[in-house]
Amino acid sequence: MSKNYFKEYPNVDGFFNEYGGAFIPPHLETEMAKINEAYYSISKSHKFIIELRNIRKHYQGRPTPVYHCNRLSNKYGGQIYLKREDLNHTGAHKLNHCMGEALLAKYMGKKKLIAETGAGQHGVALATAAAYFGLECEIHMGEVDMVKEHPNVQRMKILGANVIPVGHGLKTLKEAVDSAFEAYLKDPITAIYCIGSVVGPHPFPMMVRDFQRVVGIEAKDQFLEMTGELPDNIIACIGGGSNAMGLFSAFLEHEECRLFGIEPAGKSFKTGEHAATMTLGKPGMIHGFKCYTLQDEEGNPAPVHSIASGLDYPGVGPEHSMLKDLNKVTYDSITDQECIDSFFELSRLEGIIPALESAHAVAYALKLAQKNPKQSILVNLSGRGDKDLDYVIDTFGLPE
Repeated sequence: MSKNYFKEYPNVDGFFNEYGGAFIPPHLETEMAKINEAYYSISKSHKFIIELRNIRKHYQGRPTPVYHCNRLSNKYGGQIYLKREDLNHTGAHKLNHCMGEALLAKYMGKKKLIAETGAGQHGVALATAAAYFGLECEIHMGEVDMVKEHPNVQRMKILGANVIPVGHGLKTLKEAVDSAFEAYLKDPITAIYCIGSVVGPHPFPMMVRDFQRVVGIEAKDQFLEMTGELPDNIIACIGGGSNAMGLFSAFLEHEECRLFGIEPAGKSFKTGEHAATMTLGKPGMIHGFKCYTLQDEEGNPAPVHSIASGLDYPGVGPEHSMLKDLNKVTYDSITDQECIDSFFELSRLEGIIPALESAHAVAYALKLAQKNPKQSILVNLSGRGDKDLDYVIDTFGLPE
C-alpha cells in the first residue's frame, strides 16, 4: 500500500475507490459538511490532539498491553498473542472513537450525542463519553439485543443515557441504526450522530478509523519490542469493522503480514442464519453509503443472525469493501458453535473471558495456529465477555 494511504483514502468525496460516499437527504448535507470541516480543522490542532492523548492515557488507561497466550499456544501450535482492548476503559475498543467523537461534538458546540448499539459496548462507551463531557446521550438498541445484553443496558442507564428500545423488524442492530438515524434527522443542529463503527455516510468511516488507529500503532510497537519482528498473521472480527480497521491500519504497508477479517457464519449459510457479508454479499447501498451488503431478492438488506449482537449487521465498512477487492485482507467466517467453543477455551486456558464478537477472531486463530504451527498470530481481543455471561450460560450451559 502507498505510504500516503491515509491521505489518499478516502478521497475528498468520501470514497474508498467505489465504496463509501454520502447518500443522504439534502438537508443533512450541510450538517455533514460542517462535521467534515470541523474534523479536518480540529483534529489537526495541537489543543485537540493533546486533550485526546491525555484522555487516552489518564482516563482510558492506554496503552493496552499485548499478551502472549502461553497455554493456548502450547495446545494449538503457533505463537498466539492478544491485543488486550478488553482492558480499555468500559471493556472494549469502542471508547477510542467515542471519546474522539464526543470531543469533536464539544468543540462544535453540540449538546446531545445520538447513537445505535448492538452488543451494547458502543452504547456504554458513548454514555461514558457523554458523562465525561457533560452532554446528553440517547442510545437506540434493538429489543432482542436488550435482552441478550442486559448488563450493558443497565450500565448505559446508570451512566445517564436514555436507552430507546427498537421494536420493529428483527429488533437488532440494523433496526437500531435505522432508528438512531431517524432521531438524528429530527435534530441535526444541536445533536450529533456518533456512529459506532467504520460505516455510515462520509466522514464517519474515516473519523472512526482514524480514532481507532491508536490500536494498531500501539500493537505494532509492542509486538516489535516483544519479539523483534512483525506478526505473521493479524486477526480481528468484522461486523461494521472498527476494531479491525484500527488494528489493520498499522500493517497495511507490510506485505509480509497476512490480515484476516472474521465475520459470523452463524448457524448456516441460509438467508437469515448468518451475517457473512464479505463471504456472501455484493456491492449495494445501506444507511447512506455503498459497501458489500447481504441482500434479499429485491435488493434490500437481508435479515441476518449472529450469536454476537455486535456483528449482526447486513453491511460492512466501505474501507473493508475496498480492501477485499484489492485482496489486501482475507475475509473468512466462524460459526456460532466455533465461537462458543473458543469463548470457553480462552477462558479456561488463559483466564480471559472474551466478548462473543472477539471470540470469533480467537476461534479463527486456533484454526490457523494448527495449520501454521511455526507462525505468530496477533488477535485483536476487542472486548471482554462480562456482557455475554448470562446469555451464554442460559443458552449453552457450562462445559463439563
